Amino acid sequence: MIELRPAAERGHADHGWLRTAHSFSFADYYDPAHMGFGPLRVINEDYIAPGTGFGMHAHRDMEILTYVLSGALAHRDSLGNGSIIEPGNVQRMSAGTGVRHSEFNPSETETTHLLQIWIEPDRRGIEPGYEERRFDAASKRGVLRLIASPDGRDGSATIHQDAYVYASLLDGDERAEHPLAPGRRAYVHVARGALKVNGYRLDHGDALKLHDVDRIVMEEAADAEVLLFDLP
Repeated sequence: MIELRPAAERGHADHGWLRTAHSFSFADYYDPAHMGFGPLRVINEDYIAPGTGFGMHAHRDMEILTYVLSGALAHRDSLGNGSIIEPGNVQRMSAGTGVRHSEFNPSETETTHLLQIWIEPDRRGIEPGYEERRFDAASKRGVLRLIASPDGRDGSATIHQDAYVYASLLDGDERAEHPLAPGRRAYVHVARGALKVNGYRLDHGDALKLHDVDRIVMEEAADAEVLLFDLP
């Protein structure tokens, strides 16, 4: 099974300070056909205007990954963490029993472009946690670089779910493949650029849902940045 999720069919909102696109039902966007994919619950593509952001708010029982594409994001939370997240950095926050945080664009001139990803944990009520990992462009060039996993292997961020998240930069003749084990499913999201995935041409914001395939093939790319989720 392969299902295309076109970028134009996502939920869209423009709040002035925030322009956002929701791959799955979120906030005022509700579509019963797109409530999530396995434990993958949210992919929001956000553009945050300079000097603005999300004030302190609460989460619980969710694995939250922040992937900055351009600009920067200032993070503060009730666990005592504070940092500036830049392109190449991946932030993981396990909300668990409850955590409050704020996210702001610290620049006075540059818009922040990011993906915020929510993955449901494999159990509820865990202790909240936080970490950041850095993956420079060279580590993602022409390969699928593991950036989040249940065991933190290869320097990836540790998430509390049997899910593996990969990032890749592909262009021209560069090609990447990923074997998909029986019973697993995959979600491929194009963060920018364009490429072909298992014969489907995808542009910025497009995605593919894949199930009952044994291999994912990415090729014929044009300045593409892509995330692949290997899910139970």
